[in-house]
Amino acid sequence: MTDKATPRLGAMIVPVTLFQQNCTLLWNEDSKHAVVVDPGGDVPQIEAAIAQAGVTVGEIWLTHGHIDHVGGAADLRDALKVPIVGPHIADKFLLDNVVASGANFGMTGVRNFAPDRWLEEGDTVTLDDAVFGILHCPGHSPGSVVYVNGPLRFALVGDVLFNGSVGRTDLPGGSHATLISSITTKLLPLGDEVQFICGHGPGSTIGHERQSNPFLTGAA
Repeated sequence: MTDKATPRLGAMIVPVTLFQQNCTLLWNEDSKHAVVVDPGGDVPQIEAAIAQAGVTVGEIWLTHGHIDHVGGAADLRDALKVPIVGPHIADKFLLDNVVASGANFGMTGVRNFAPDRWLEEGDTVTLDDAVFGILHCPGHSPGSVVYVNGPLRFALVGDVLFNGSVGRTDLPGGSHATLISSITTKLLPLGDEVQFICGHGPGSTIGHERQSNPFLTGAA
């Protein structure tokens, strides 16, 4: 018997750009309403995934402001005529310099932009009846946010935490100590059974990372 209080969500990961960033298409299985998380580029590929899934996108959600996560956001917003939500305003300096950042990696056609809504710790966003709480998790970037759905025990963590690793902290505004603090004080308390999709590579669970991630066990 299905618990009506627990939303049914589907997901498709679309690896984009030379960074193979996990752009995630997330949708409600019943209504086919969807969001696109971190459209880093290759917008035609993302649009093809939307068509393949047969869903209608209502918002674009961003976890942080690095080029490989936001390079296609402005174009996708124009194409779909939907708002961009996130990240935290501390990443404004990154969104103001998308063009310059793209030039460093030979990424053309990208644009500087501002989201329609900045996110802060404690905010919520919704996909129909699926409510995601916002955790501000700086360290990889100053404005990184994590989206958490409690009933589904599911999170979108961007580049804060990876399967077997953590986000790099050698970029402007990065801090390894701050990142580890974000993970240990905000992500680990979510519970071992929480599954997550990260910005690159395969996802994992909080429990697996607590037990085996060398950056959290002290082995790194």
